[in-house]
This record gives sequence, C-alpha cells and structure tokens, in this order.
Amino acid sequence: MSADANGTSLIVDSDAHVVECDRTWDYLEGSEKQFRPVPLASPEENGASLQFWLVDGKVRGFRFPAFSEEELQRRQDLVGRKFAEAKEARELGNVGLRLEHMDDTGVDVQVLHNTMFIEQVTERAPVEVALCGSWNRWLADIWSQSEGRLRWSCLAPTLSMSDALDQIRFSKEHGACAVLMRPFENNRMLVDPYFYPIFEEACRLDMSIAVHIANGSAWLNDLYSHPVRLGATFHRFRIPTVGGFADVLFSEVPELFPKLRWGFIEASSQWVPWILHEVRNRYRTMGREWPDNPMEAFNMFVTCENSDDLPYIVQEAGEDGLVIGTDYGHTDTSSDVDAIRVFRERTDLSEDVKQKILSDNARRLYAL
Repeated sequence: MSADANGTSLIVDSDAHVVECDRTWDYLEGSEKQFRPVPLASPEENGASLQFWLVDGKVRGFRFPAFSEEELQRRQDLVGRKFAEAKEARELGNVGLRLEHMDDTGVDVQVLHNTMFIEQVTERAPVEVALCGSWNRWLADIWSQSEGRLRWSCLAPTLSMSDALDQIRFSKEHGACAVLMRPFENNRMLVDPYFYPIFEEACRLDMSIAVHIANGSAWLNDLYSHPVRLGATFHRFRIPTVGGFADVLFSEVPELFPKLRWGFIEASSQWVPWILHEVRNRYRTMGREWPDNPMEAFNMFVTCENSDDLPYIVQEAGEDGLVIGTDYGHTDTSSDVDAIRVFRERTDLSEDVKQKILSDNARRLYAL
C-alpha cells in the first residue's frame, strides 16, 4: 500500500463532502457581498424540511432536506447504511469533530467536494466568480485547520476563464488537489475546447479533474424536472457523468493532455465495463489503437461502491482505476460513512486489490 513520508499507509476517502451553510458566504469580499445567497426552508413535514438557496434573485443551488433526528434514524434503518449525523461535522464548523470521526472510521485523508453546485447556480459571470471565490476561500480555511487531512476539489467559475485560472492557482496553494468540473457546463460538454486552458493549468499544477455527478446545463435540468423525481435525478446527474467518461475517451483530450488525470465521482462503477466495451469497439472501427489497460493508459479513475459487483468490474476493467468514497455528509443512495470499513472486510477481493482501491489509486488520482 502507498505510504506517506514516514512510511505509514494512507487510507483515502475519495468522495467526501462539505455541506454549504451561512458561514460559506462569510468569505465574500467587498462588492461581492451583494451576491450573498439567502437560505430558504419549507415548514417541517413528516420529519423533513426542504431547503433551498436564493441566488441572485432566483431559487437555485442544491441543498439536502433537513431531517429530524428521528427521521434520519428511520432512513438509516430503512437503507441499512449510516449517515453523518453531526451537523457541525457535515458543515465543517467543527473541523476537529470531522477529524475525530475520520479516526473512528479508519480514514486518514478525505477529499472534499461541494454540495450546492451540482446544478448551475447563476448565468452571470460576476455572481459565479464571487460565489466560487468565497467557497474556495472557505475550503482553504478548512484545510488550514485540518493538518493536511482535508483536501478538496476547487470550483472554477467557467463563465470567466481568466478568473477560473486565478482561482485554480489560489486553490492549489491552499490544499486543493483537483478541479471540479460538471459533465455539462452551461451549454458546453466536458471536452469542449473552451475548457482546454483549465486542463492545461491542471496539468501544470499536477491537479486532477474531478467530474462529480452533476449537471450544469439549466435547460437539461428543466427538461428532467418532471413528476417522476427519482428517475429524473438519475438522468440529470448520473447519466451525464457516465457519458462524460465516454466523451473523454472519444475526444482528442487524452492525446493533447496525456498526463491529465480524471476522477469520475459518485456514479458507482458498475457501468465501467460496459463503457469500455463500447469505446473499444468504436476505436477498432475508427482504426485507433486500444491499450491493454485503458484505465491506466488514459488516467481514468472511478469511485466504486460496496453494492457494485467488484470482482466482475476488476476482471473486466482492471484494478488500477478504482477508488472508493463514503459520500460523507450526504443522505442519498451513495452515502455510507462506514463504506471503507465494510470494504476492508470484503472477502471477494484480494488484499492487494483492496489496498490499491483504498490507497494507491487514490493517491495517484489526487497526487497525495
């Protein structure tokens, strides 16, 4: 297993979260304060209260419902998984408490991703620059209190490329190890040449691109907003992430940026053999060479879940591109604060494979 400078193995939670709160926007500066999001909440009903953000005069920005202690426990019992219960740990108002919980669950390093920006929060560049800047400064502060154990993927305000690059550079200096990208950004796909300056800067700074389940296309999100909400969420966020993985492989991006590492986060890994099979067949049709180990050759990494058929996935896709996370801080289908402990107890994978997924692969993905 990979080790730090002292020879100690590191267990990495490759998909953890910070949940935005009022404190997130205390880092807005000067005239940016006019864009401060306003929290909204519905009256509690059946132990839950729906929550929203009012951003630039519109209800935008993803927030999980607030559950009572009784409702949260009921949901944990229903799905057989544990959620992070302490609000101060989820929102990182108490960094020490989060570190204690990491110790309890056997995690050395968490890589934190945002919660709110799973959708586009504004169409206006000044607003996006302000909100991303405040979020990045907030995470920089959290990292500074964590003894290096809370790393993070920074937000790049892509509506203003010069500001995006400035914020990536700031974030790298303050603990960020990845640049967060959505499969769709406004009306552009992930591999649009518009984003090449971000890819180039990520390569220069030895940062990865973290493609967390999301959808930054407002019109696509509106299209999927129909009454079958659970199915719509699957289409809105997970399917675009899977498509983004294929888009990268089909594009010229791996050839132009051969050292750039890609992490596809929180979409499970059950689909990986299917996509590799499809891309391989099309490579042959196009006369392109297909490598023996495509995950390694193209620097592709995917977070797996304990519910995945991991022996099959390792057999078909190899063992060099899988990492694992807890989705710490959330209460959805991917969330399980005990995921790493459960994974370590599996008997259907070799110890070498488990060590790669828990440590080696994650350290390569995030350059830890």
